[in-house]
Amino acid sequence: MLTHPPTLPPTLPSASFLVSPTASSLPLHHRVHGDPGDAAPPILLIHGLFGSAMNWHGIVGRLHRLLGASRRIIVPDLRNHGQSPHDPVFGYEAMAMDLAGLLDTLEIEHASLVGHSLGGKVAMWLALEHPERIAALVVVDIAPVTYPSRFRRLFAALRGLNLRTLASRREADMRLAADIPDPAMRGFLLQNLRHTQDGWTWRFNLTALADAMEGLRTFPDPQGRRFHGRTVFINGADSDYVRPDQLPAIQALFPRAQMIAIPGAGHWVHADQPEAFAEAIARLLGDSLTGPISGPPRGK
Repeated sequence: MLTHPPTLPPTLPSASFLVSPTASSLPLHHRVHGDPGDAAPPILLIHGLFGSAMNWHGIVGRLHRLLGASRRIIVPDLRNHGQSPHDPVFGYEAMAMDLAGLLDTLEIEHASLVGHSLGGKVAMWLALEHPERIAALVVVDIAPVTYPSRFRRLFAALRGLNLRTLASRREADMRLAADIPDPAMRGFLLQNLRHTQDGWTWRFNLTALADAMEGLRTFPDPQGRRFHGRTVFINGADSDYVRPDQLPAIQALFPRAQMIAIPGAGHWVHADQPEAFAEAIARLLGDSLTGPISGPPRGK
């Protein structure tokens, strides 16, 4: 169950682009923070389901305080999310292809990936597909396993909301309350509701997301792929998304994986404990890529 979804902090100064696509990929809206001339591998922050680049703004600011304001941080909207294009094709392979195209367009040879939930699975697949391009991999509160269906009631509620008769965001919140009782979750979802001259619409592609959920519960067949680079799985100590019994499945694909649990955090680790989360990321990505990350590892 998703709990305590993040609220959006004030927007940080950045450049925002809609890049041209490479073959078979979609152009992704993204924000660029930091100095393009910085020598360290850029950090790519990848949001989760129903999210957008805006979810990471508070973490970007914390990372710049910890790593220096010149550190280059790239924050995209995945396809069918935020300001990126909508497309009926929605799977991990397609999303990873989009991100590889983004790196190509930005002329980034190597990058460090930080992906939360759905974005964590996208990051894992990108690392397995293009290991030579990944300096380090951080997966946040997700594992490369099949999960039970958690979103049927939520999607039914969103699809049942008649946007044509909606007068305000507040009315949308009231209509959704019975089926989505958590006000924080409703607030997170309603950040995606926007008003245009034609009326209310969702920023995310609700149809594509709902249609793809059965496949997104799983993880693509790796077909022998492994990522031998530095990998850390960060999970919320109060979350049930990552469990000790999943460690063999994780290390089968990521042999160097370390596990770190952040106390006082649920699934939304970066929202529940932003300082501890940013410090863990900075320790990993601010040091030599061959050194161990500090913190309480779980499992070998």
